[in-house]
Amino acid sequence: MDDLWDDFERLSAVCRKVGAHHPPEEPKALQVGKVAEEAGEAMHALHGLKGLTTCADEHRWAEVQNDLVGAVIAALQAMHYIDPTGARDTFNEIIHHRTRRGLQATIA
Repeated sequence: MDDLWDDFERLSAVCRKVGAHHPPEEPKALQVGKVAEEAGEAMHALHGLKGLTTCADEHRWAEVQNDLVGAVIAALQAMHYIDPTGARDTFNEIIHHRTRRGLQATIA
């Protein structure tokens, strides 16, 4: 997982440099919006896969997965934008809490 966070830290540095002309809070808000956009694309692909849309595009599970990975990337990037020095620790704390809670629920 450390390699993944190292990659996000490098990606974030590049993105911050490109967006340096924006007010500091703007990239955070835009990146959170990107999470919603990517999740919406995954839902659209799922609807297309299940024939629940009127678009003529043919969808596959690989497209759903691609969009889900895009949402994960966008979410981790948003976390790093929000707190560059604490994102990794925050993520680890939250995932530990959520997986511990889930494990306890299955045992009960």
